[in-house]
Amino acid sequence: MTREAAIGSRDAEPSVTPVTVSRWSRTASAFTGLCLVAVVVLAVVPYTIGGPAEQPLITLFTFIAMASQWNLLAGFSGLTSFGQNAFIGVGAYALYLVAGHGINPFGGIVLAAGVAAVVALPVSALVLRLSGGYFAVATLVVAATFQIIATLSPAVGGTTGVSVPGLAGYSDVLREALIYWSTLVVALVSVAGVYLLVRRTFGLDARAVGSDPVAAASSGVRVGRIRLLAYLVAAGGAGAVGALIALQTLYVEPTTVFNIQYSVDMLFMVLIGGMGTIEGPIIGALVLFALQETLSSYGAWYLVIVGGLAIVTTLAASRGLWGLASERFGWSLLPVGYRVRQKE
Repeated sequence: MTREAAIGSRDAEPSVTPVTVSRWSRTASAFTGLCLVAVVVLAVVPYTIGGPAEQPLITLFTFIAMASQWNLLAGFSGLTSFGQNAFIGVGAYALYLVAGHGINPFGGIVLAAGVAAVVALPVSALVLRLSGGYFAVATLVVAATFQIIATLSPAVGGTTGVSVPGLAGYSDVLREALIYWSTLVVALVSVAGVYLLVRRTFGLDARAVGSDPVAAASSGVRVGRIRLLAYLVAAGGAGAVGALIALQTLYVEPTTVFNIQYSVDMLFMVLIGGMGTIEGPIIGALVLFALQETLSSYGAWYLVIVGGLAIVTTLAASRGLWGLASERFGWSLLPVGYRVRQKE
């Protein structure tokens, strides 16, 4: 090859644009810092504003925890459950039982979460054999079965229910403040825990399982282990929420703690906010909280409006409000995947 031909060959080679691969950004750093400031501000609310703000914020924190945990199941792992209220009820009754044995009710929240996860283990052996609509219906049946068991069990009050023991030594102000802080912690652990979990290898495997479990299995993903982990973590989180609800109401009764409305609320929040994201469930929780605060006095019309909003949002933005914003503006406040960008 002549010198001129060699030069021409080099000139014909396509230019390569250098790129960077990252999982973080300056926007994410700024948002994380803002969240830390917000947490500090929220933590001192009982000392500043007090009672008028505590109860609404307790409701909001509960919504955030519920939505984040359900999103781990449906949004990341492809397990659409209609029966997470089963483990909310288990957590509420577990708190009653551990508090009745002399354990501090607020410390019993962790134990209630553990009991719910343990109960979920044998249940998972049955329901995780199913998928799609069959799995969803099976979880609904499990919740109904748990409610019937609680109703027929005189040891936990049967149909009349039981009062949560161990709270007589707390004043109303102190008890509400402790419930507020406990709910804030559970919400933070739910969001941060799901975020850290899906940023690991589990996140990639869970997305693969949720998209196509057969293809994921053929690629070496342990489908059963991924589904089991997601199911147990979500069950434990729901148990903690159930314990918080028991502390808020001071009473545990089957039709209340096993109410399917909890599962409906989870579904609504994640669909509205955006499945498979960290930000989406938080946005969905804010939307449901705003609707409840402004429209709950309208009775049945509240349910009609919420249902209509869910339908409209699903048709107009199949990936939810955050999914729509992310696609249009490229926003990613809490990234869980890798981003490839050209070097400047």
